[in-house]
Amino acid sequence: MKNLNIKAFGGLLFLLVALGALLFIPAGTFAYWQAWVFLAVFGFCTLAVTIYLMKKDPALLERRVKAGPGAEKEQTQKIIQSVASLAFIGIFIVSALDHRYSWSAVPLYATIAGDVIVALGLIAVFLVFRENSFTSAVIEVGKGQKLISTGPYAIVRHPMYAGAFIMLLGVPPALDSWWGLLAVIPLILAIVSRLMHEEKFLVKNLHGYGQYMKKIKYRLLPFVF
Repeated sequence: MKNLNIKAFGGLLFLLVALGALLFIPAGTFAYWQAWVFLAVFGFCTLAVTIYLMKKDPALLERRVKAGPGAEKEQTQKIIQSVASLAFIGIFIVSALDHRYSWSAVPLYATIAGDVIVALGLIAVFLVFRENSFTSAVIEVGKGQKLISTGPYAIVRHPMYAGAFIMLLGVPPALDSWWGLLAVIPLILAIVSRLMHEEKFLVKNLHGYGQYMKKIKYRLLPFVF
């Protein structure tokens, strides 16, 4: 348990340092208050979720720390995750360059709204974690895993991805960029490709998922998709 907590805290610290590098190096300055505020919001929310999982659901925390292309079991998912990782990095680099060269004119209220959207997206992801202890970072069906159709799963079939999309849409304006929103598109396409592949896997391997798909028609956004 202690090693797991250290690994989780270490992973979070590494992520925040990496995000800082992706922002401040392209921006060419540390005088980038939008980046500092974003890192504070993102860091506080992810730290709170991490501490919650440490105390309430260490099994889920262990599933979440095993992430990334290397953790995937299928080659298709390794490729999708690699593309998603590069696209994720691109969002921050483009946003930081946008700030540096003033390509966008982002008003203060939009920057604040972006940080609020980031927080709301992460809260949505937390609600998914609280509802489903088997929300692994890789596509798999764990031992004893059962179909979850309550809470956010009663609204859309992939609420964690929906929460991630909300968060991602808030990142560029929070970082003083509109052009960064274009960089979000490849990541959204990669995630959609991932969830389509995931659904095929779950139909075959998770009892009742086919019926669940008939009951809950929308994957990410009610009445749209």
